Amino acid sequence: MPGCRKGDMTMATANYIKGQNEAKITALYCRLSQDDGREGESNSISNQKEILLAYAQRNNFPNPQFFTDDGFSGTTFDRPSFIQMENLVEQGVVDTIIVKDLSRFGRNYLDVGNYLEIKYPTLGVRFIAIQENVDTLKETGTEMMPFNNIFNEWYAAQTSKKIRAVWKNKAANGKRVSSSVPFGYVRNPQDKEDWLVDEPAAEVVRKIYALCTFANCTAT
Repeated sequence: MPGCRKGDMTMATANYIKGQNEAKITALYCRLSQDDGREGESNSISNQKEILLAYAQRNNFPNPQFFTDDGFSGTTFDRPSFIQMENLVEQGVVDTIIVKDLSRFGRNYLDVGNYLEIKYPTLGVRFIAIQENVDTLKETGTEMMPFNNIFNEWYAAQTSKKIRAVWKNKAANGKRVSSSVPFGYVRNPQDKEDWLVDEPAAEVVRKIYALCTFANCTAT
């Protein structure tokens, strides 16, 4: 578990059951997808961690622990570290969740709203989004939170459309769009969109083709 040893987790759970709320953790959640990475260093995992830890320390949040999903879209909550964090939330181990901004938490308007407006308040979990000044305990920034979440979902949809348009345009212009190189070829180190014949593998392909051709001729 990110930032949390098994022994520490067992102790935290045990202490919570005994009513020692000071053992509860502050979850510092980070997320980055390939699309988010295009925005530069501001959304990098290292930058998110630096901002979150500095905020937690400056405001005296206890037991900060990182939960990081690198390479996962915000349009789904099926993310390994998010699921681990949610399991701890349901066990009553998490006191506060802090994110750099609302889009790091998620870009699905309905699901984000369910977590932030229904589930977390019901479980007594405080949620903070630093950039939007959202703090559910102090009730700051919450009036604009639904609008921010709608924009985040819209942004994800627009980004997806733009990426599909780019790939479609590349295909229409005869450029390679496959991320994998088929057997019989190797990627050209000088041009990532160019494939070169891999002679040893190509010989196997030619032999298979010859055998298939022979079998078809024999069958007819």
